[in-house]
Amino acid sequence: MGSVNPDDAQKDKKIVIVGSGIAGISAAVKLMKSGFKKVRILEASGRSGGRIKTGKLGNNIVEIGANWIHGPCEENPVFCLARQYGLLETEALTPKNQAMDVREYPPWVPNFFTSSGRKLNTEVAQSLQTTCLDIFDETSDYQGDRVTFPSVGEFVRSKFTEKWKDADEVTRSLAFSVASNTLKVECCCNGAHSMDAVGLSGFNMYKDLPGLDCTFPKGYEGLIKNLLLEVPPDTVTYNCPVRCIEWNNTESQSPVKVECEDGTSMTADHVIVTVSLGYLKKHHSLMFSPPLPLHKLQSIQRHGFGTNNKIYVEFDSPWWDADCEVIYFLWEDEDAMVDQMPDIQSSWIKKLYGFNVLKPTERYGPVLCGWIAGHESEYMETLSEQEVAQSVTHLIRQFTGNPILTPKRVLRSQWFHDPWTCGSYSFPGIGSSSQDLNNLGEPLPNTGSQPLQVLFAGEATHPCFYSTVHGALLSGWREADRLISHYSTAPSNRQNFNK
Repeated sequence: MGSVNPDDAQKDKKIVIVGSGIAGISAAVKLMKSGFKKVRILEASGRSGGRIKTGKLGNNIVEIGANWIHGPCEENPVFCLARQYGLLETEALTPKNQAMDVREYPPWVPNFFTSSGRKLNTEVAQSLQTTCLDIFDETSDYQGDRVTFPSVGEFVRSKFTEKWKDADEVTRSLAFSVASNTLKVECCCNGAHSMDAVGLSGFNMYKDLPGLDCTFPKGYEGLIKNLLLEVPPDTVTYNCPVRCIEWNNTESQSPVKVECEDGTSMTADHVIVTVSLGYLKKHHSLMFSPPLPLHKLQSIQRHGFGTNNKIYVEFDSPWWDADCEVIYFLWEDEDAMVDQMPDIQSSWIKKLYGFNVLKPTERYGPVLCGWIAGHESEYMETLSEQEVAQSVTHLIRQFTGNPILTPKRVLRSQWFHDPWTCGSYSFPGIGSSSQDLNNLGEPLPNTGSQPLQVLFAGEATHPCFYSTVHGALLSGWREADRLISHYSTAPSNRQNFNK
């Protein structure tokens, strides 16, 4: 995080950061460490962290938002900070853990259940699942001129159908149930309603980091709390939504004016916008004056943003194997490889692909975390917690064949209806490209006598780590570096941070 100090005269430049998620906080920390004194974060809600949010289920600490450090290795700044702050368990710090290359698919021990209440042979089901995942891996061969289908979903269905066209009916039916389940898993990984909405040409812009995904024993919010200790306590103003950012005020000494919902306003030399892509999609027309340039608006529209929610379920005792780490639910009537429900109100629960078992069991007891993405997930948010609990109870009884199995507690997230996020995270939409990611992160204006008035950070602006916490953090550092470089007296320190 080393950087060149700005000149004394430029230390008084006013920088306003919109949003106190990890992108905004990381930008503020870096700017202040580099000598900028007038840095202020405006946060619409009453808390810092954004999509990092830790909650409680009974006595258990659970993650409502971000769950894992994806790729905990030396290249991952979230891992390095968590290690520095002493927030991780010993196992996550081992060289062996950091060196594991899991390709987004951690080697979890699975249990497979079917909608007729059968527990499947793990070896058989897992071999079918591996075949499906191998087809997902094949997407990397179909980039640029070789793109044969607009979406990942259409590509996978075509390849999988070809693979099993000569199989007997029983094998084929089971294979397609596994494929449907795998598509639902991928919907959650991508935060998409359907893999038909995820562009094949942009699917492999995302880059994995090595390391077996790890969690924060005392909650992800510990990272936020430690970062906030590195800036003055009055840096963040809470419950202060921004109504409009007026930029390009060339007649004013400070070219940007920030108007808040409470009627207050402030001037700034630079504003770093870290709101979610979901929020930008919904509010960009009112949020910026003059409006954002057309190429930026088109990229906001093209790049995808969707919902992935969790449903935590606590039991009195486990009904899964002692070594089980993930549970998959296979619907035997889904032999057409479906990842979206025709009637969401009556069948939304079918989008829930299964559960992760919270480990270690000694800490959590028998607690599962279910995953559900897309419009079915958004509909789930509108139901009462009791209705969600009833649907989950019925589902688990059906798949286990145990008619009296009853959860002790249920807790779900509601990211789509959170007014400041409007969903979970971004993905490459149909026709989305690396140029769109560059456009999303491009500052305004990029040249002229008063450049860099409005800068953009957040996971959706990172060219290869979008949808992750480390992508968000790196984007915050990138925009801080952009301003530090701009005010550096040494020309050799100027960089093009669009790369």
